[in-house]
Amino acid sequence: MMTMLLPEGFRDRLPPHADAAAAVESRVLGVAHAYGYERVDPPLAEFAEGLGSRLKDGALSDAVRFVDPVSQRTMAIRPDITAQVARIAATRMAHHPRPVRLSYAGSVLKLRGGALQPEREARQIGCELIGLDTVAAAREVVTVAVEALGAAGASGVSVDFTLPDLVDTLAAGALPVGDVERLRDRLDAKDAGAVAALAPDYLPLIEAAGPFDAAIARLRSFDASGVLTSRLDALEAIAAAIGDRATLTLDPTERHGFEYQTWLGFSLFAAGATREVGRGGTYTLMHEGDAEEAATGFSLFAAAIAGDGAGERRRLFLPVGTPAADGARMRAAGWVTVAALEPGDTPEAQLCTHLYADGEARAL
Repeated sequence: MMTMLLPEGFRDRLPPHADAAAAVESRVLGVAHAYGYERVDPPLAEFAEGLGSRLKDGALSDAVRFVDPVSQRTMAIRPDITAQVARIAATRMAHHPRPVRLSYAGSVLKLRGGALQPEREARQIGCELIGLDTVAAAREVVTVAVEALGAAGASGVSVDFTLPDLVDTLAAGALPVGDVERLRDRLDAKDAGAVAALAPDYLPLIEAAGPFDAAIARLRSFDASGVLTSRLDALEAIAAAIGDRATLTLDPTERHGFEYQTWLGFSLFAAGATREVGRGGTYTLMHEGDAEEAATGFSLFAAAIAGDGAGERRRLFLPVGTPAADGARMRAAGWVTVAALEPGDTPEAQLCTHLYADGEARAL
């Protein structure tokens, strides 16, 4: 007998985990909708050339590609939905007054998994604010992300900020350096020895990381020329808007995963999650004719937020003969009801947590 196995990096999500992830998606999109982000639903695959050209410095190295039997052109299954939202904003919604606020949810597929994230398929949820690059826009996007995580049931939320163009900004005037790319890489790796050999003036940046208030104070002390003042002021304005709804940290030289972000990047974490549950920042969209447009957004991953789905199952068993009106009343009160379809059915067999008896729900 053949054993049916799934490919590496794929898995079935069973009850109650699938229900928990779906609930997360619904709550996140509900918060987005309340803030004016209207939903778009792009297709799973597009022509590879177009998909890869939408983000500045974007690439499809992580995309699964195939030849479309109809057009005979190379297509790609999306590894990320952001580029598709960019296409919609630049084409179908080009006439829309800026900024345009869009939300989305859908499956994404990566060519290969990593050591820390072996899954190749995931469910991505997010928001994009397109056409405005201001502190107010960034503040709104981070606020929506934090509020969405709270609505999704996440606790112990924390936001880790980074400044992806930090080295480029400093190297452009205040602290010239020969090999910018290598310096960025070594700062990201917190390799003090290599940084000292390349550009010793940048060593204080390795220490300028940690709890937000202390880290930004170190950065201000480091920034004697004032070239970072606008960025640091922006970070403090965003932090003030979040208040005590999340723990804030700052790692100004973090670059991994922020390759196409501009002046702001942030990672989102929640208590109990084994890895980050989301990521966002400011970036540049590429339109036809090399035209550019600023944008800010974030993406969340439902499975990472939902975790193992523990505590999600709350099912009420309705014995044979329960009046239909009684079942309807309990569902209206918020219960998930499971009706017995034959006399021998039991609450245990239907994985129920409560039994309907004498007009009320009784815990088992």
